[in-house]
Amino acid sequence: MLRALAPIISVAPVRAMMDERFSVLVENLPPAAPVTVQSHHYSDDQDDWEAYGHYISDHNGTVSVSKHLSFGGTYSGVEPMGLLWSMCPVPGSRMGLRLRKKDVCTPLVVNISVYSGHDGFRDKKPLASAITERWYMAPGVKRIEVNENGVRGTLFIPPGPGPFPGILDMWGGGGGLHEYRAALLASHGYTALALEYFKPGELQTANLKFQYFENAFRIIQDHPKVNPDSVGILGLSLGSSIALGLAAYSNIIKPRACVCIGANHTNGLEVHESKDGFINLEQAIVDENNHHIWRNIGLAMMRDPSNLVDVQRINCPVLLVSGQDDQNWPSVEMADDITQKMHDVGKAHQLTRIDYPDAGHLIEPPFSPHFRATNFMVKDKYKVIVLWGGQTKPHSDAQEDSWRKILVFFQQHLYSITSPKAKL
Repeated sequence: MLRALAPIISVAPVRAMMDERFSVLVENLPPAAPVTVQSHHYSDDQDDWEAYGHYISDHNGTVSVSKHLSFGGTYSGVEPMGLLWSMCPVPGSRMGLRLRKKDVCTPLVVNISVYSGHDGFRDKKPLASAITERWYMAPGVKRIEVNENGVRGTLFIPPGPGPFPGILDMWGGGGGLHEYRAALLASHGYTALALEYFKPGELQTANLKFQYFENAFRIIQDHPKVNPDSVGILGLSLGSSIALGLAAYSNIIKPRACVCIGANHTNGLEVHESKDGFINLEQAIVDENNHHIWRNIGLAMMRDPSNLVDVQRINCPVLLVSGQDDQNWPSVEMADDITQKMHDVGKAHQLTRIDYPDAGHLIEPPFSPHFRATNFMVKDKYKVIVLWGGQTKPHSDAQEDSWRKILVFFQQHLYSITSPKAKL
């Protein structure tokens, strides 16, 4: 008699960009067999992350994650990418973790395994396993550390002769240098500068000057592989506040387009220079889980117009991306205010706005895990857990949809400009 073939699991493509879909297929199972498909990643912070779905093999003894229904786990239903976006720390992990790739020159390695049964799979030996690599930096993209004119960051340059459009990429109030989004933008054909503008824990004391951000913008603009008339800004949270402030007030730089994730038009560049710092944490609400909610701080700041960027001065296209369950900041209310003010001066045509139901504050590139609440260093190694909001499935859908629309927006407003012609 022929021996039964051993189960096998395959992932295609084995190597892919972080914003690309993959397919996972399990074969050689008995028909109608209950199995669990699990993904596992050991992070750069040395933490274990996992996602899993419970499946029943079909009459051919196969499970296709792209086509078949998950009956439970960290996700349910037909979710081709659920093994990535529903990742969470394994049981017993530290509290408040956030998965962020630190070394973009290496892939995010995910081990995908199949186990028999639905219960107690972690105590069993896998029937089969496969490895897949997820990359933020495409082949040929150059990574260059930047430390000039006081500017700290990392520049990513696409392969090819150029010139390319440029993007200044800024994260939020957590501080530090985060490269993965800029690396992914460069993989889509943009010279992108990931900018560090204060260290973690310096939110209350950072003194953010216009000149620093203008210098950063000029580093991109003056690069020989960049079209100087085609440079935009992408900011999340506090980064979106700075993007709007530069577009409204700078006499030196003129961004061609701005994308603001977690709409924020508080005047961060000026408020940081006050003796009270950017936000008064004594006004924070703490929920039953001891998670900090800062929405009310932003709402209080909105009552005084002097705290806000005069968005009516902005003369470039702006895309606002907000989650309607944002518990960290009143991004939807601020998007409402920006929309009304630009409409009042006949600039509504410059504004594109997307609000996502049940999405939170941290809208990241596609298939990134959803973080409803994570650690946040306020000052001097003092951490709190901040509630960002969002429900996992709709938040993950928002990340995938918004990324596509962000790329289309930049394509329309940065790549549509005719490249400068060579001068004799």
